[in-house]
Amino acid sequence: MSLTETGTVVSVVAALAILAGLAGVVVPGLPALPLCWGGVLVWTLFGGAGPGRWLVLAVATLVAVGGTVVKYAWPGRNLQRAGVPTSSLLAGAVLGLVGFFVIPVVGLVIGFVGGIFLMERLRLGDTRLAWPATKRAVAAAGLAMLVEFLTGVVIGALWVAGLLLA
Repeated sequence: MSLTETGTVVSVVAALAILAGLAGVVVPGLPALPLCWGGVLVWTLFGGAGPGRWLVLAVATLVAVGGTVVKYAWPGRNLQRAGVPTSSLLAGAVLGLVGFFVIPVVGLVIGFVGGIFLMERLRLGDTRLAWPATKRAVAAAGLAMLVEFLTGVVIGALWVAGLLLA
């Protein structure tokens, strides 16, 4: 196998890792940003690109770390302001995971929303109060997913730029 063929294989593996990471935003069990960053890491270490690959890896690392911080801090702050406790989100996550396997694809959303609603209903004691809190929690989870997805897209774009410029 020549160096060119190895570089192509590594680039394909990196691309697949980045795509899997982007899919990991909505698929439970796939670590989205670590997969995207790992694709850039594999390309940097084994791709045979020029010295600029290390700059791409450094910037991708900064983007991944920054995106992870923002993913938790921004929605968390919004939930804290709204008074939605972490236990409600945890119940939503657990029931979402169960729902994903019981009802493929849509079960994740149904379980997540249902879990948050049930916890908020138990906590607040009134359905009329539980629903607005559930909507805020779902909006915060959506914001976290959006931040994570956009971070993965930026990492992928950095990799593509490095691939084209290297």
